[in-house]
Amino acid sequence: MTDIIIYHNPECGTSRNALALIRNAGIEPHVIEYLKTPPSRALLVQLIERAGITPRDLLREKGTPYAQLGLGDASMSDAALIDAMMAHPILINRPLVVSPLGAKLCRPSEVVLDLLPAPQQGAFVKEDGQQVVDATGARVN
Repeated sequence: MTDIIIYHNPECGTSRNALALIRNAGIEPHVIEYLKTPPSRALLVQLIERAGITPRDLLREKGTPYAQLGLGDASMSDAALIDAMMAHPILINRPLVVSPLGAKLCRPSEVVLDLLPAPQQGAFVKEDGQQVVDATGARVN
């Protein structure tokens, strides 16, 4: 069994699509609803490093207190951005997926295909109607 972890928000269409793509590969991931169970500061830092992104890359603006907290200020330190994400987990963008092949912020959701060690088992159409995988399990570009 392949260990895949998805930091998931069931209210987010991108997150739901990424989860469905993982399952379309025949893999049942560990699903962490990060708004209910936020990562520790150390784990969040580790996830950011493993994904090869910056804390700013992981910040979510839409539907969050991003503007109210002044997080658009480019002079804010990485530590301050992480502090904000710890205080307001909704600021953590999603879905963040970890697999034996690496870790990525999967936006758009089909980025998750790069992390899956198993092929897609059939066609996949995202919630918005966009086909991402054809009937043979091949990625559609």
